[in-house]
Amino acid sequence: MPAPVSVGVSLKMYFGHADGLHWLREVAARAPAHPAVADGRVECFVIPSYLQVPAAVAAFAGSRVRVGAQDLATEDRGAFTGEVSGAELAEVGATHVEVGHAERRRLFGETEDVVAAKTRAALRNGLVPVLCVGEGERMPPPDAVTEVVGQVQGALSGAPSGRVIVAYEPVWAIGAPEPAPADHITEVGLGLRAAVAEFEGRDGSNVIYGGSAGPGLLTALDGAVDGLFVGRFGHDPDAFLAVLDEAAALADARGAAR
Repeated sequence: MPAPVSVGVSLKMYFGHADGLHWLREVAARAPAHPAVADGRVECFVIPSYLQVPAAVAAFAGSRVRVGAQDLATEDRGAFTGEVSGAELAEVGATHVEVGHAERRRLFGETEDVVAAKTRAALRNGLVPVLCVGEGERMPPPDAVTEVVGQVQGALSGAPSGRVIVAYEPVWAIGAPEPAPADHITEVGLGLRAAVAEFEGRDGSNVIYGGSAGPGLLTALDGAVDGLFVGRFGHDPDAFLAVLDEAAALADARGAAR
């Protein structure tokens, strides 16, 4: 079976509450009706702020669009002021959760051990971790493959079985005017896909690219990754729908190649 084609978008903290809800309404009016999303050829997930998660679940109710959160606690309950548990996220209807984003690592000091603990927390609560990995500095693709595969292995060590979406986001490309070069993404993406396919108990897992990702990139990558994790470019609903079109074309090409 080909790996699922996935397109996700994170709103980070760019929108206030009213603007975030407006974005959700705009996307909910269009993305669920996209033919490839409606028939399941493309997995679409949106990741708003914590406060917008219940509204997003309601906006996409009855559709195939899934809702995630930008982070979760390592523990499921207890005296952890300011934290949000995977158990509560699942309770309100979230299905996906970001783990180990470069900004969490850089700004909040999350170590590989913390990323592994959060990956375990997501999986034990039935959430799909969107596991963010990436090399800190630009390096040759073979070295980048070694680095990011090691990050994936560390995060999944001792974790419960379950599907994982690995989001390859080279740190040096996040927030940049352009994504990483297509040949770099291709080599690292293919290396990651080969490594992820070797993990036991990870059926349906796939590899997507993030890091200044936007319309046109998925087509240029020619199937090297299984989709995109879109950031600021996806804040324009038209751009987000354009990426869904590209993902549909990828899904169709893989179906024709079976």
